[in-house]
Amino acid sequence: MYVDFDSTLHPGAVYTKRGIGPYLFNCPGHHLFEHAPLLDKMLSEYPMVRIVLSTSWVTTYRGSIARVSGHLPPGLRRRVVGATFHSRMDREAFTAESRGIQIWSDVLRRKPERWLAIDDEIEGWPTWCIDRLVATDEMLGISEPAVRIKLADKLKSTFG
Repeated sequence: MYVDFDSTLHPGAVYTKRGIGPYLFNCPGHHLFEHAPLLDKMLSEYPMVRIVLSTSWVTTYRGSIARVSGHLPPGLRRRVVGATFHSRMDREAFTAESRGIQIWSDVLRRKPERWLAIDDEIEGWPTWCIDRLVATDEMLGISEPAVRIKLADKLKSTFG
């Protein structure tokens, strides 16, 4: 499963400040990774599902996968097997591609038997795999009721 962070596990208004790190701007009542426990719970029925990080955090914060996934609850962190970007890739060329192409390129490399993506970026998705995307709400992410229902249905049909 390909997982974005911003607009998926928390609102999309994430900024970074030297000495502070990532923070939400102008989102009272919200906090970083607020929906991660919901994803952890939704995946509890599917112990075989592994996570590939498809978030800009991997390129923005240039940390190891362990460092970036360290923001996730332990249940999700244990599922992380990598990211769509790695240090041997050309960062500029990678970021020039749409999220859908970044994920599709990773699918071609990893060759997962089954996969699904949760992301708010829907522009530029290849038509042949758009049905694998669960598009999320910019503010509510996967907690938005219609998104949560669609994600539950896609999890069942893909991994059930």
